[in-house]
Amino acid sequence: MTCRGEAIDRRGFLKAAGIAFTATLSPRALMALERADAVYASGYRAPDGSFGIATVSERGEIVDRVALPARAHGMAYSAATGRAVAFARRPGTFAMVFDPSGQAEPVIITSPEGRHFYGHGHFSPDGTLLYASENDFDGNRGMIGIYDARDEFRRVGEFDAHGIGTHDMTVSDDGRFLVVANGGIETHPDFGRTKLNLDRMEPSLVLLDAKTGALIQRHGLPPALRQLSTRHLDIADDGRIWFACQWEGPRNALPPLAGWFGHGKDLSFVSLPQETTIRLGNYVGAIAVNRREGLVGLTSPVGGAAVTLDAKTGAVLREEKVRDAAGVAPAALGIAVSSYGGQFNDTHSQVAWDQHIVRIGS
Repeated sequence: MTCRGEAIDRRGFLKAAGIAFTATLSPRALMALERADAVYASGYRAPDGSFGIATVSERGEIVDRVALPARAHGMAYSAATGRAVAFARRPGTFAMVFDPSGQAEPVIITSPEGRHFYGHGHFSPDGTLLYASENDFDGNRGMIGIYDARDEFRRVGEFDAHGIGTHDMTVSDDGRFLVVANGGIETHPDFGRTKLNLDRMEPSLVLLDAKTGALIQRHGLPPALRQLSTRHLDIADDGRIWFACQWEGPRNALPPLAGWFGHGKDLSFVSLPQETTIRLGNYVGAIAVNRREGLVGLTSPVGGAAVTLDAKTGAVLREEKVRDAAGVAPAALGIAVSSYGGQFNDTHSQVAWDQHIVRIGS
């Protein structure tokens, strides 16, 4: 999930990091940081098969790395505390909280017995709580785990996500609502990543009260779109909650792949041109809103494409081929895009970037 608010610039990051951090950087990494307009973080797989998180300049140059015990998926960042978190790829059971400026040791969170992480989460606006999407796999229900950032991320509660296959989730700017994308796909760690109910999926988008977990809104999809998995989210500056989908139905279908809703408002799908839907391969792997420029970025590793929409109208503004397109986040101008093949904007690195990137902001 991308962070919201203004992004930290080079000077801000260097000030937060301090002399001790910059002294550990190689001359090449320090040069990359000094000329960066923005700073990002992303999970990666190295050529030797090991995994980690990298701090990355907007050009895509790697500034710093933190080792991970296994593959990561989604990322979250707290502007209030300067800490970030990488969640294990489903059905992983760890999340790593780290300080991109290197001033604090990483903290490993482990999911409780009977749960695994779904790969996403988000901080409360004040950074005191971390919410994580989880699977109660024996109960076949999605949950939102709650972790106290003031107490070494001790798990202090959970909310029912009111759906299955709970994937991405975020928090409204004022902290009142949790927004949850229930992909509708049943899985169980005994069967790895196998999708167990493609003939009876139950995708939905949900708003919860962030204090009590009470259900405020639940939007199920119509029968014709039952196999449209609602997967990823981001929020625009006007309060629109943008969502992106992955189609699990017949390949020759052309379902809607993105849309928006809001508090007290129903779902509204974007009518993408047919050629755009085809180019995306009926699959959007990540979504991000650039609030400053009023843009929405979509990426598809299946279609090898990155698409930019107007955040007000949903009109397609730009399409480009990006082989194995993975992460997407707001850039100083436009949208930053990474790929499984090691491309991050203008730079190719000898790593495989994971599915999501986060812009580190203040």
